[in-house]
Amino acid sequence: MASSGVNVLRWSALGLGVFYGVYHQASISARDRMASAKAEYDTKAKLIAEAKAEYNRKNNPQAAKAADSKSAGKGFDMMANTSGPDFDLESFLHLKDGQ
Repeated sequence: MASSGVNVLRWSALGLGVFYGVYHQASISARDRMASAKAEYDTKAKLIAEAKAEYNRKNNPQAAKAADSKSAGKGFDMMANTSGPDFDLESFLHLKDGQ
């Protein structure tokens, strides 16, 4: 049979292991809850954005067509905004070459 000092160490190690396991499981659960909450929020935000776009398209068709054509690059003013994300260098050079 082991001495009482060894038994104290064994029981202490067991207790610490149980407490560490509980703490680690709680942190994993919290991380999973946060990830699922973020995924749910992103899904809802996407649905809201789609609903807003559909509402605008349904209630104001002229503005929706203008926004669609502007995003396609048709309504982009090349001379005013050469650093924008819709800027097309090739089209700009063809425009400058034709003038």
